[in-house]
Amino acid sequence: MAYPTTMYGATDPNCPVSPEVRQWFAIVDTDGSGSITATELKSALANGQGGTFSDTACNLMIGLFDKDNSGTIDLLEFQALYNYINAWMGVFHGFDHDNSGSIQENELNAALTQMGYRLSPQFISFLIKKNDPTRHSSITVDQFIVLCVRIQRFTDAFRIRDTNKVGTITIGFEDFLSILFDCSI
Repeated sequence: MAYPTTMYGATDPNCPVSPEVRQWFAIVDTDGSGSITATELKSALANGQGGTFSDTACNLMIGLFDKDNSGTIDLLEFQALYNYINAWMGVFHGFDHDNSGSIQENELNAALTQMGYRLSPQFISFLIKKNDPTRHSSITVDQFIVLCVRIQRFTDAFRIRDTNKVGTITIGFEDFLSILFDCSI
């Protein structure tokens, strides 16, 4: 199974934008500005539990695709985001075995294991608790995307510092803080 990667989508100006993406862009761009903010994005994305994507998820996704740091995304950036969200939705639904619209601990464990992470049951439980503000012991698709992006960012930062490839690093306090601030949303 292929998973979305740290390559957050192409924004190639020569790549044609699909009519479906153009239509969604027009719907999401409620103020007609030609760009989409995190607030506009939030109003358009449902999390499968009767709510919208979180502010955290929307800000993360705008930040991933906002190539000019304007705080908004244009049509080409939106196309990359659209593809990215659909890829993550596919991953999420592939592990939401009971079709509940959320992933429980065993489903999250299966997803992360298939992605190559070997985490203890206690840590999986910790991840669910940290990412589930409602305390239903499950996470929605937007929480899943944020969690997976965070894990990938921390993994990338760890790998850079694990020069001997032994799974252990020694880190200075300021370097540790820089990782937290670089990887936080």
